[in-house]
Amino acid sequence: MIYIGQPEVYRTLENLQIPFDYSEHPPTPTIEEARLYWTDPATTYCKNLFFRNHKGNRHFLVILNALQQLDIHDLEQRLHQGKISFASEERMHRYLGLKPGSVSPFGLLNDTTHHVRVFFDQRLQTAEKLAFHPNDNRVSLVIRGADFWRYMDWTGNGYEFTKLYD
Repeated sequence: MIYIGQPEVYRTLENLQIPFDYSEHPPTPTIEEARLYWTDPATTYCKNLFFRNHKGNRHFLVILNALQQLDIHDLEQRLHQGKISFASEERMHRYLGLKPGSVSPFGLLNDTTHHVRVFFDQRLQTAEKLAFHPNDNRVSLVIRGADFWRYMDWTGNGYEFTKLYD
């Protein structure tokens, strides 16, 4: 089978022996559009947001349940990283090799210096299955939660679980 998305994603999952369910769909740059293609109620579909700190010398990938909303000022308090804002498209490309609408933790494959720190909502830690784009918003991959955490450990990027919303 020929997969859409960054080939390195599929090579990595194969090397780590992580199975996944693959689903093609029209481009879905927003959660509202993506929801049209969600089919498995046991899967937690994720929202992935890329931030920078005020000085622009630290970058963060924030991942939570796609159905939740975040208040950026509340998020600043919860992350303890000072003032944050959305990172520019240029920064997204530089650190994750991605373009807006395709952000996912698989972009960490392009972060060879492990610069980006990842914050997961603590509720994702116990999710049965998680869904992400393979760095292309025309595809969704569903992976068992335990397998996904093995991938995260493999990346070498720092990550932590925190309560991102009430």
